[in-house]
Amino acid sequence: MPGTYLFVINGKPEGPYSVEQLKALKIKPADFVRTEGMDDYKQAHEVAELRELFGFKKEAIIPQYFGSFDQRLMASALDWFFVLLVCVPLAVVVSLFIHDKEQGLPVIFGILALIPLVKIIYHIVMECSAKQATYGKQIIRIKVCDMEGERISFGRSLCRNVAKLFSVAPFFLGYVFSFFNKTQQCMHDMLAGTLVMKDRLF
Repeated sequence: MPGTYLFVINGKPEGPYSVEQLKALKIKPADFVRTEGMDDYKQAHEVAELRELFGFKKEAIIPQYFGSFDQRLMASALDWFFVLLVCVPLAVVVSLFIHDKEQGLPVIFGILALIPLVKIIYHIVMECSAKQATYGKQIIRIKVCDMEGERISFGRSLCRNVAKLFSVAPFFLGYVFSFFNKTQQCMHDMLAGTLVMKDRLF
């Protein structure tokens, strides 16, 4: 219901409660709530309406749950699928308008060769967007953030995705780093000062 919140009590979501009921329950800034339109539970001080009504101060949130290697891999596979779903039909359509095969083949292969660049641009734009995630990451429910859990800038997103070159070469060793640190950062995350955060679990 609009204007009502699920409220986590003793580790379990209860409600929905109105704002007045939350006040009666003596909600605290660090209590977890969720309302219609929110993708995940948030602490009360993260919600603008509750900050205004209860006088909470927004505090920095240190991420506690991180995207695992298999979640990242699945998200990447989905993103490759989405990019190919756009680029391959585009190449096919272009080929229909080129009657000379000698001219057509280089153009088609040129479009297909741009797919990795398209994917990088797609990651850069989506990971610094309001969603903080590509469509693949959104499906898996993970997102990119800075070390405080906040949305990253375009510049940091650019640095992160360019730094993936160091994670890929040689032999994808940069991705192996995620198995040896608590925050599951790959080399490009360490270089850019970013995390891949996943939703809180309830």
